[in-house]
Amino acid sequence: MLYLTLFICFISSILLTPLVKKLAFVVGATDKPNKRKVHQRIMPRLGGLAIFFSFIIGFLIMQPDNKFAWPIVLGSIIIIITGVLDDIIELSAKYKLAGQLLAAAVVVIYGDVKVVSINLPFDGMLHFGFLSIPITILWIVGITNAINLIDGLDGLAAGVSSICLITVSGVAIMMNDPFVVTMGVITLGSTLGFLLYNFHPAKIFMGDTGALFLGYIISVLSLLGFKGVTVISFILPIIVLGVPISDTFFAIVRRIVKKQPLSAPDKSHLHHCLIRVGYSHRQTVLIIYAMSAVFGLAAIILSKVDMWASVLVIGILLITIEIIVEKIGLVHQSYRPILNMVRGMRKNA
Repeated sequence: MLYLTLFICFISSILLTPLVKKLAFVVGATDKPNKRKVHQRIMPRLGGLAIFFSFIIGFLIMQPDNKFAWPIVLGSIIIIITGVLDDIIELSAKYKLAGQLLAAAVVVIYGDVKVVSINLPFDGMLHFGFLSIPITILWIVGITNAINLIDGLDGLAAGVSSICLITVSGVAIMMNDPFVVTMGVITLGSTLGFLLYNFHPAKIFMGDTGALFLGYIISVLSLLGFKGVTVISFILPIIVLGVPISDTFFAIVRRIVKKQPLSAPDKSHLHHCLIRVGYSHRQTVLIIYAMSAVFGLAAIILSKVDMWASVLVIGILLITIEIIVEKIGLVHQSYRPILNMVRGMRKNA
């Protein structure tokens, strides 16, 4: 039944996306080219509605019997309304944040989705107590915005989100968590159907409607899906979402280094940097897909290995990320501590 529902969500998204495209032009939800944008013509940007409606179709077919189910749906409706309004009238940052906080609060308070504790090395555990609610809300809002920030090239956010959903669903299968598997699969089918129209050259953008929805769903499912994992549990969802989280983290570092406001837009995100060093639009998207797949594979490995192997894998990932950041100038062209150290060692050898 689950695989049939995945197929139904996939087909529903394929059928609904052209209708949403027409609606976007009617209501004025379009994206005009500017110096920060890669596209060169006016594009409809309400595509996330097709993903959401397909997700709801899958949800109603499966009707998952779980206390988290309806709070997640209610929160997703709030996030969709926020995204739709932003795609049509471009909400100010404070109103967008208010919508995200409300959606997160619904699933945390009404649905009781909380990061109560995290597993520490050598069988230790850290309990958050009264901080569990604000920490969980911060996680949901942070990941929601991370997916939104990476939505800068045709098919990028949809593809990266699909890889994250595959990873979360895969771990949930290993952990025997049918609810997370169900929610992950129906979201995946809905996203892949839309991706057929969104991959380069895109016919429609998902807009904030889609990016916020996918970020919200992934953030919640990643918390639920990794609850039973015993190796530094909070690290695993961070690794699954390694690409959008890394891009967001270094965007913050970049703005601090340049003494810019944290909310200041720029054209130095991961995808911008890869294009700047010579990769084509399509190549850049595929490279970031590959990066996401590596992070996903690493998370699956970490869910199965012991502490010392986990430390080794995480160490390799961090060094790899730093080298990529330095090579493509993600922080600044002159920021190259490791590469300069290696160059110095070669000169002295």
